[in-house]
Amino acid sequence: MKVEIFPTGPIMVNTYLVYDDNNNAFIVDPGGASRSLIQTIESKGLNPQYIVLTHGHGDHIGGIDDFLDIYPNIKVVAPEKEKELLSDGKLNSSLELYGREIIVKPDVWVRDCDHIEIGDMELVFIETPGHTEGGVCIKCGNCLFSGDTLFRESIGRTDLYGGSYREILKSIKEKIYTLPDDTAVYPGHMGTTTVGHEKKRNPFVREY
Repeated sequence: MKVEIFPTGPIMVNTYLVYDDNNNAFIVDPGGASRSLIQTIESKGLNPQYIVLTHGHGDHIGGIDDFLDIYPNIKVVAPEKEKELLSDGKLNSSLELYGREIIVKPDVWVRDCDHIEIGDMELVFIETPGHTEGGVCIKCGNCLFSGDTLFRESIGRTDLYGGSYREILKSIKEKIYTLPDDTAVYPGHMGTTTVGHEKKRNPFVREY
């Protein structure tokens, strides 16, 4: 499995292109259109099958329509508990960020512990409320796409609609920190990290 990072959208969210040796691919959190991401897909002959969302905030969904225009058969996957955010341009801040309301109607809704297979890759969805009420992290092999739940030596905001400081700390401690220390963490913003590094260095949720 290979992971490539493309900053997209007005506040440069980390959008991930993930693919296996058989050219099966999925995209995580497209914040905006990305010519370089599309060029990578085309140059490598990849088959993007899914757009997968960690949560419903506007900075993570702004590029969905652009990718659907190019890849009309791609399926959009989103957490079921994010329906409210994904259907309201004010709540998801898309009006504020893009000057237009972005509404997402996923093809596939997922819940905690649901699995999706994409070629040789298996995605496992882990509910991690706190940044939003229904946000998820996505585990794939030894990688975790943490959205805006866990950042490198930081955590996601909890002052937005549906956020909870108590819940985000609980999600990190009881869900993310139970994964192996060498699990690579790919967050929605900032640089990559590992579970073990965050246990030692994260000032908000330090374990030892």
